[in-house]
Amino acid sequence: MVVRGITLHLAQPMPSLQEWIGSREPLQQLLACWLMVDPRDLPLSPRITGPPGIGKTTLAMAGAKERKQDLYVFQCTADTRPEDLLITPVLAESGTIAYHASPLVTAVLTGSICVLDEGNRMNEKSWASLAPLLDHRRSVESIIAGILIQAHEHFRCCVTMNEDASTYEVPDYILSRLQPTLGLGFPSREEELAILRYHLPFAANEVLTLAVSFLQDAHQLNLEYSIRDGLHLIQYAIKRLAQNPAHPAAIDRLWQEALVKVLGPESLNLEDQSRRRTRALGEHSLPKGLGDFFFEEDDPLHPGR
Repeated sequence: MVVRGITLHLAQPMPSLQEWIGSREPLQQLLACWLMVDPRDLPLSPRITGPPGIGKTTLAMAGAKERKQDLYVFQCTADTRPEDLLITPVLAESGTIAYHASPLVTAVLTGSICVLDEGNRMNEKSWASLAPLLDHRRSVESIIAGILIQAHEHFRCCVTMNEDASTYEVPDYILSRLQPTLGLGFPSREEELAILRYHLPFAANEVLTLAVSFLQDAHQLNLEYSIRDGLHLIQYAIKRLAQNPAHPAAIDRLWQEALVKVLGPESLNLEDQSRRRTRALGEHSLPKGLGDFFFEEDDPLHPGR
């Protein structure tokens, strides 16, 4: 594509094959953000928040499929530079400079949807280059290529953000442009079973049930094991069962093995893991007596037992 005399090599769209399973409310909220209810209206660029593996990117992919638009995903990292976000110069074999548009700029030019995945892993300098795109100006300027690019009227955007400690603090002037916030929580038992069955329809019901029970117990204890973890558990367990088809009684043993191999030995005892996590976060109650200074609450030598 030629833009203001500069030839840009565009990125390839990502197949939007994912269905959104469960409550349609989050999907309807996202689609509402992308609506334009008047020629003078502008679409919103929401941020989708929640724990890792909860389905934030899947939600955006389902939104693109619902709108029948091409989808582009840009994976944000701590070392993402403004030129990575926009246009990157590449030395061609002929010795000339070829300009490659990022997935974001490709979506801007073609009127597609772009997901900035894990946006709060990106530094402020990179975010600053996107400020005009996320407000009424709807444009980006590439210093590298020396061109100003106006967004196509059908261009839509959203940002996913994980809730963990290994991220940057997104500046307020960017957060004010990434509105509203669509928070995703853990699904119900029925929704979680439907999601796992959708992705792994060939898995035995007994293994699916084990996975859902594990995940639901973890959610109750505020342990952030996700659907992604459940899928990996099931995949490992059914592969091991395929090696032992004559021993269906081995399901429990192989499930325990799957927990250890996929999530680590601490996943065998969720309640104990929850207690350790609570202590690490400093959420335990204040000592009630001298014995609390020297003994854990469940220690048999605790004077209160």
